[in-house]
Amino acid sequence: MSDQPLVSIISINYNQAKVTCELIESLKKVHYRNIEIIVVDNASSEDLSSIAAYPEVRLIRSQQNLGFSGGNNLGIKAAKGKYFLFLNNDTEVEPDFLEPLVSLMEKNSSIGMVTPKIVYFGTNIIQYAGSYSINPFTGRGRKIGSMETDNGQYNDVRETFLGHGAALLVSRRLIKTIGLMPELFFLYYEEHDWCESAKRAGFKIYYSGVTKIYHKESMSVGKNSILKTYYMNRNRVVFMRRNVFGIKLLISLLFFFCISVPKNTVKFISKGEFDHLKAFYRALAWNLTHLNVSETESFELTESIA
Repeated sequence: MSDQPLVSIISINYNQAKVTCELIESLKKVHYRNIEIIVVDNASSEDLSSIAAYPEVRLIRSQQNLGFSGGNNLGIKAAKGKYFLFLNNDTEVEPDFLEPLVSLMEKNSSIGMVTPKIVYFGTNIIQYAGSYSINPFTGRGRKIGSMETDNGQYNDVRETFLGHGAALLVSRRLIKTIGLMPELFFLYYEEHDWCESAKRAGFKIYYSGVTKIYHKESMSVGKNSILKTYYMNRNRVVFMRRNVFGIKLLISLLFFFCISVPKNTVKFISKGEFDHLKAFYRALAWNLTHLNVSETESFELTESIA
């Protein structure tokens, strides 16, 4: 263990104690021994005694829902590791998943972030095997290998454009350089924004396909939630405003307002999803009324989305 740098594993819980305990059980089986496990609870209303029962877990209870970025930042402030592994609570890991990630970081100090292969839980279907860059005009990203059967075709190690927030190993040195996760986002796009900041600071982002984790995906917010509609659309525009410049930014904003807005309006109306339509226009209104998104700042977390 003395030769292994300490890895602080940080996971966020929000009314998913059973799922979080399943993650902890899988972490108990990992071969890498020099770890600390930190679970940040985002003001859950449920009983947390099942999580608190694990003596190896440090449970931090927030008095308010800080979102993905704010919750992880709370964990960072309590962590002691040389590396921080941000791991979604709706994931499970293999016993030998961590050593290749740490080894890669130890061998190349220019690497600031690394993500393993991510496979949908209970399947052999790939969710993430690296990423292309976000299109500067549409604000859309595209994952490599998405929905392909995992036949080992992505068992390589390479530089990639964006890490994945479900499983992201980050060096303490990077965080000291670029700062904490941008809390402005609350949910979605925050790790993409963080990746862009890392690259501008000279760090590399890597994908490692020699190891993998399993993702149950969207356990906390749901696959078709109003919350997701609001933050995905709000933060898509926020991301572009913070990371795209000049004529490209103008084109991206024109694309959103002239194509995405009418397209989504028709989609939600045709499906009778008027609560989603309202959330979509709240996302639009937020960007029209918040002119400064350059700072990494908190915002009111208790606002009603529905």
